[in-house]
Amino acid sequence: MQGANLDEIEGVYRHRLPEFLRVAAAMLGDREAARDAVQEGFAIAVRKRRSFRGDGPLEAWLWRVVVNAAREHGRRRGEVLDPDVLARASGNGSLPDEPDARVRAALALLPERQRLALFLRYYADLDYRTIAETLCIAVGTVGVTLSNAQAKLRKLLEEVAR
Repeated sequence: MQGANLDEIEGVYRHRLPEFLRVAAAMLGDREAARDAVQEGFAIAVRKRRSFRGDGPLEAWLWRVVVNAAREHGRRRGEVLDPDVLARASGNGSLPDEPDARVRAALALLPERQRLALFLRYYADLDYRTIAETLCIAVGTVGVTLSNAQAKLRKLLEEVAR
């Protein structure tokens, strides 16, 4: 199949919108910005639907488009998560005291691919194949990436608890 059907794109949008919004919100740290990024991503997908080659699932292609739109949206706003979040989150450069803020700050310290893999797996409940297609990595790499991300996140959070 060459190109994506508008009805299929709309079906994924209607069925999975909450998951797309959760992942974009996790990436951007802002629900309104996430909504804008998801809408922009789907608008791009509709415009570029003929470029869908059909060599993988449509949903994975849509995830890739939306994740890239969220990245670009964050870059334009200057708000992509980065390690400097620690310095801003607490005046002394350590993880902040609030549990949610600690987790957000620890996530910001992960490499982007690890962060995205976690978001796609646990916020969108995507399988390894779809995550692999979305991030343009091998399926086996997804498991390693998730394992490494979980280990690093656990270590960061344990260090704070001491």
